[in-house]
Amino acid sequence: MNDHSAVAAQADGAANIPDSRGINFYTSDPALAPLLRSYLGEAAHADVEAQLISLGQRASDELDALAIVADHNPPTLRQRTRRGEPIQQIDKHPDYVALERVAYAELGLAAMSHRDHAPAPLVKYALTYLFVQAEFGLCCPVSMTDSLTRTLRKFGTPELIARYLPMLASQDFDTLYQGAMFMTEQAAGSDVARIATRAIRSTGPQGEDIWHLHGDKWFCSNADADLAMVLARVDGAPAGIKGLALFLLPKTLPDGTRNAYRIVRLKDKLGSRSMASGEIVLEGAQAFLIGEVGRGFHQMADMINMSRLSNGVRAAGLMRRALTEALHVARHREAFGRKLIDMPLMQRQLLKMMLPTEQARTLFMRIATLLPRADRGDEPAAKCVRILTPLIKFRACRDARRVTGDAMEVRGGVGYIEEWSDPRLVRDAHLGSIWEGTSNIVALDVARAARREGALDALGHYVRAELAEAGLPDASAALLRASFERAAAALDSVAECGRDESVRQAASALYHATTAAFMACEAQQISRDAHDYRRLALAHLIVRHKLLPRDPLALDERDAHCGQLRALVDEQPMPLADAMLLLPAH
Repeated sequence: MNDHSAVAAQADGAANIPDSRGINFYTSDPALAPLLRSYLGEAAHADVEAQLISLGQRASDELDALAIVADHNPPTLRQRTRRGEPIQQIDKHPDYVALERVAYAELGLAAMSHRDHAPAPLVKYALTYLFVQAEFGLCCPVSMTDSLTRTLRKFGTPELIARYLPMLASQDFDTLYQGAMFMTEQAAGSDVARIATRAIRSTGPQGEDIWHLHGDKWFCSNADADLAMVLARVDGAPAGIKGLALFLLPKTLPDGTRNAYRIVRLKDKLGSRSMASGEIVLEGAQAFLIGEVGRGFHQMADMINMSRLSNGVRAAGLMRRALTEALHVARHREAFGRKLIDMPLMQRQLLKMMLPTEQARTLFMRIATLLPRADRGDEPAAKCVRILTPLIKFRACRDARRVTGDAMEVRGGVGYIEEWSDPRLVRDAHLGSIWEGTSNIVALDVARAARREGALDALGHYVRAELAEAGLPDASAALLRASFERAAAALDSVAECGRDESVRQAASALYHATTAAFMACEAQQISRDAHDYRRLALAHLIVRHKLLPRDPLALDERDAHCGQLRALVDEQPMPLADAMLLLPAH
């Protein structure tokens, strides 16, 4: 074989290993623009679309390349200078710093909600959704900075807000502040009532209260953040949660000196390796009380809830990146004389990935549209946010683990190699089910919100109203309404009787029923312009495969609706008649 033939043969072989690098994650996702337009409205979507298109391109190319390098080069901790002086400096790889510049300074993801004339929250989450498809680890510090700022604005004194808000809301990379949340302790993981870190009060020269924190915090992400929210137990306060207070911990004191805490070591993590997580010892560190003593956990709960929503957005983004990769491989790779996507078994696998991906996307967009209403004092909207946020964190984060794993399998052996995105997606996806509460804890929180806080009733009123106003076909509306009522009744029963062993099953059912209802309503909204009922078809499939009984030993026959299922895999518009063919009997 001559050189020319060898090069040609090599090119032919490479052509059968599809590489998505350089495609646009926004424009190659045909459902995204119509969905955002339906929620934001034509004018608001037009204002941000150029930025979304630009970020979609950068995430696939420039940012993805930076993220791979940052993932392979985790941050390191330097305790001392060569002369023995303590410096507590975390050295980040330049590619991670480049990603920070994009997220914090160029896009302003952490500052966006805290600027004058801030855009709708959905704009921030849509940009995050695209950014996380390239880089996951950095989105944790971005989310914590955003959530810390929100908590400070809600509960901080005017003096603290005036001092720190300008830096937290800045997009000047050289002066902006990053935030963190230091809560976890060895003996007090999810059981916050066991927190042992102590807060000791003294009196300053002007008669003011000065607080000093002592204790060990076991898992502190963004360990060198400029500001952190910390839960601590006030000396002399009651035991349990009622003895906790929330504090703002600055890295640097107002006089310019380093605060009295040490980063003991950095964690060697499975995923989110680009971002520094560490163990911190508080040695009399000065901190500022936020809100009231005894209300610390309740005040921090708002920050935790916003972090949980961010977890749901990130899980949705990871799943979409995984699905995009799988679809790209299936559409371009040949085996046994056919494209992979032409094989019925592959179509089935792709659909199994597509359903949870679309569910998560729908729910984070719906929560984002409810947030402004909740913040304006709309109590029913606030209760919906209260239950939907742990719900997306519980289910979407678990789904992301499976979807990313299935996408790796579609790519095959190449997908197991660290040069590709698949391993990173799998590793990062496992974090969501642990961060801000494990699945068991978050499912229990769904039940707590459902009954103790009246959130299930509020959600029920909201879903029923949405279904009634959507103008859905009668059969679809009846199916979705009945599915939601059964799921809500199941969760209500579990919450009333304290049947903790069934809470995950009930929460999952509510997630499936709620997302199916919302997706059907989205289809009606989108169809006014595009006559595309794809999301109604997906809603029908969710009910069929997630909520209706099925004999596990009944073998699948060749599906009579293979044409409609193929159109879903191809992400093509679907007429109403075809979507109705997928309506299950019930």
